[in-house]
Amino acid sequence: MVTERRPAGDLDRDPRRTLRAVVQDARFELIPLRSAIERADALPTTIATTVTASPSHGVEATIELCEGLIARGHPATPHLAAHMFRDVAHVREIVDRCRAVGIEEAFVIGGDGRDRGEVHDALALLRVLEEVGHPFERIGIAGYPEGHPTIPSDRLDASLLEKQPFSSYLTTQMSFDAEAIAAWIRRIRAAGVTLPIHIGLPGPLELRRLLRIAARIGVGGSARYLRKNRQLLGFVFRRSYTPDRLLRALAGTIADRAANVSGLHLFTFNQVEAAADWRARMLEELR
Repeated sequence: MVTERRPAGDLDRDPRRTLRAVVQDARFELIPLRSAIERADALPTTIATTVTASPSHGVEATIELCEGLIARGHPATPHLAAHMFRDVAHVREIVDRCRAVGIEEAFVIGGDGRDRGEVHDALALLRVLEEVGHPFERIGIAGYPEGHPTIPSDRLDASLLEKQPFSSYLTTQMSFDAEAIAAWIRRIRAAGVTLPIHIGLPGPLELRRLLRIAARIGVGGSARYLRKNRQLLGFVFRRSYTPDRLLRALAGTIADRAANVSGLHLFTFNQVEAAADWRARMLEELR
């Protein structure tokens, strides 16, 4: 069985103090590229990390980076993408590697890559994990505040309800739109989704570097990546982006007990030092 994280109702509901609490505990997402483990040295060892599932590198690269992060003292959560598994035996093999290094949490998605085997979507993978007796105390699933390019919104909402019994929390995909995030949270709460929410927040971005990474992680090149993440188009001709304004626009939603927001998930695109500096600055400003 999986257990839920601390519900948002236990957090201090003063907006400023609540913002500081979620910034303090923010998770940092890394991409399993060669330099990622060295870049993670910019983080205090108390910081929790997650590692994406790269279609071009496979789930093994995700687990390998998690192993390295754990060796450096970071709690690490692998993204397990259903499309990357050949069969149940492959799932069992990865579960055994997670158990061997003490990984206690996983984030389960369908995945953007080509379906490679017998596990066709996130719900199927959640069921297989139950079947093989996984070691995870917590399992996260994905939410899409601005929809999905190939899945209708009503199907996404129904899928959340189907996956909820197997899950501990959900993390929103990257969005730059506070109003869209707030409206989506209200909608899924009305639909019966009760899982605590980690809001996915884009970390500080240097756009040229972002586009180089996009081409390296197997999403079909920079142009396709931008089409999929259209909000980034507005920043292409700027040097950089920081999430200060977005975070402050979300303060009311994060402080709202009914929203049950329990954390932040920072998409770093491996710009870890910049994300760590941003976190430190925000903690000082919110003191």
